[in-house]
Amino acid sequence: MTLLGSGSTLLLLLLFGHSLGGPGSFSVDYQNDCFRKDGEEFRYISGSIHYSRIPRVYWKDRLLKIYMAGLNAIQTYIPWNYHEEFPGQYNFSGDRDLEYFLQLAQDIGLVVILRPGPYICAEWDMGGLPAWLLKKKDIVLRSSDPDYITAVDKWMGKLLPMMKPFLYQNGGPIITVQVENEYGSYFACDYNYMRHLTKLFRSHLGEEVVLFTTDGAGLGYLKCGSIQGLYATVDFGPGTNVTAAFDVQRHAEPHGPLVNSEFYTGWLDHWGSAHSVVSSARVAKSLNEMLALRANVNLYMFIGGTNFGYWNGANDPYGAQPTSYDYDAPLTEAGDLTEKYFAIREVIELYHKIPAGPIPPSTPKYAYGTVGMKKLQALSDALEVLSLSGPVKSKYPQTFIELNQAFGYVLYRTSLPVNCNTPTPLSSPLNGVHDRAYVSVGGVAVGILERNKALTVNVTGKAGSQVDILVENMGRINYGSHINDFKGLVTNLTLGKDTLTGWTMYSLSIDDAVRQGLLDEVKPTDSPQPLALYLPAFYAGSFIIPDGIPDLPQDTYIQLPKWRKGQVWINGFNLGRYWPTQGPQVTLFVPAHILSTAAPNNVTVLELEEAPCSLGPCSVEFTATPILNATVQSYGKWQRRLFSKDDLV
Repeated sequence: MTLLGSGSTLLLLLLFGHSLGGPGSFSVDYQNDCFRKDGEEFRYISGSIHYSRIPRVYWKDRLLKIYMAGLNAIQTYIPWNYHEEFPGQYNFSGDRDLEYFLQLAQDIGLVVILRPGPYICAEWDMGGLPAWLLKKKDIVLRSSDPDYITAVDKWMGKLLPMMKPFLYQNGGPIITVQVENEYGSYFACDYNYMRHLTKLFRSHLGEEVVLFTTDGAGLGYLKCGSIQGLYATVDFGPGTNVTAAFDVQRHAEPHGPLVNSEFYTGWLDHWGSAHSVVSSARVAKSLNEMLALRANVNLYMFIGGTNFGYWNGANDPYGAQPTSYDYDAPLTEAGDLTEKYFAIREVIELYHKIPAGPIPPSTPKYAYGTVGMKKLQALSDALEVLSLSGPVKSKYPQTFIELNQAFGYVLYRTSLPVNCNTPTPLSSPLNGVHDRAYVSVGGVAVGILERNKALTVNVTGKAGSQVDILVENMGRINYGSHINDFKGLVTNLTLGKDTLTGWTMYSLSIDDAVRQGLLDEVKPTDSPQPLALYLPAFYAGSFIIPDGIPDLPQDTYIQLPKWRKGQVWINGFNLGRYWPTQGPQVTLFVPAHILSTAAPNNVTVLELEEAPCSLGPCSVEFTATPILNATVQSYGKWQRRLFSKDDLV
């Protein structure tokens, strides 16, 4: 019995005429330059969907929309760190239930292109590699480094046997499996590493499965990215010279199917830069050119989804990606149909029969309105409930990983060693604040240190005054040579010319405290005074959704007018980061399944800079319309330019 339930499965089988479970064959036909599925020529038109960015309750809806667009395949990444956050502790339940996702795809009639890494990029924290790998400080990731290989072997020894029953040859939906990811763009160029992975994948998955690589459409990328025994494919976006790009693939694979493994339907965003938009016409034109050449195409992304919690990545020079991974894809972050969706569908219809029947509609959105917020506690006053592991003392600051913390926030505390009667520079001379630090002296906020941007703040105070530095991990670099991205105070700070010592560090379990409702409201003792910057603090509010109205709760978006930067939770679920003062993202997607009609819905906000509550009443707002393209002034340049990988090495 499938995981959809017998009634739903029967309905889908009647709709799609898809038989389940029988073993089949899938191979590369080098003589006829195509794939063969059960002996017949086969061309896939696929869409990327990341199960880790979409709540499980919406997997079926998104997969059906992909199928009804005329696609016959999906492509998905497996983020290692999503399933093994701590060494040896595996999680494949709930939103991480990969086997359920694969079965659902098969039930709907989609084959699967699997990209298990171990590295995936994907604008995901550290490219999917678990941060605990950095416990060995000099580890060379994505190489033959023995400690890295040991961890990879153990992980793949868990994952790949789970995937083997889902191979097409074994009656499952998986037709091809990618080994590594765009390895030709990485500095290591370690052929022994790629050979090791090839043997590892073969040992677990067998000799029949088609293993492949993906690299940028340039000969320089294929030099280190392709290797004998793995079918080489390329990736490129709209506007590229399609013939020239596939000529690059032909350099590595003179015969066999043409494959664009990542045809970009949009592009990624960064905080502080404009929202990426790619026209439907450009996408449709290039897609038509590729399909006319009998090429296999995967549209990256078909739906982007959301970087809930702390899962977003970053690019180098350091620029973090926002919570939304909308990507200007054919389906929006919330799974809504777009003009681009129908433009793509019309192109596919020129080459393949489109499934009959209605397309699932966009999910309804509901504007729940304004929710009043009140201040709970300053973060520094709540350490007893936030720091479950207690304080750690050392002469010099320790990194997140040394404190056994991967994500979120750590509070570093020391004291002024001397009187600072005049403004004295508190500095990170080696640019060691990873990534943003909120500094206070004697309980008064004094400034912000930020990686690559603000390395000094001036402080005053008496000797012995408490110095608190709350450091935010804004997401690890996911692409390039600096993915070994340590977080926290990774080098010493100085006061004037002297190194600050005598640190007490508090690893913060904020998510646990919010989930368990451990934060209390503290009545203010003084009337508030306007300040340029305030201590990081928690705020809370709640709202009731009537249970007598049909079809509620529904999806919504939260926006925080006049708030500056922070993190937001609803009913203990970490929605992600907000930063409307930088943009382009202003609203955060709130999926309906985290809301309740049976009890009040609790909103918790950690505001890091200045809440509008500081001087009076304040609120957040739930709206039915997303804002992902607020006008911003770009203050950073990143090497991942639109559709160009020439400058990524």
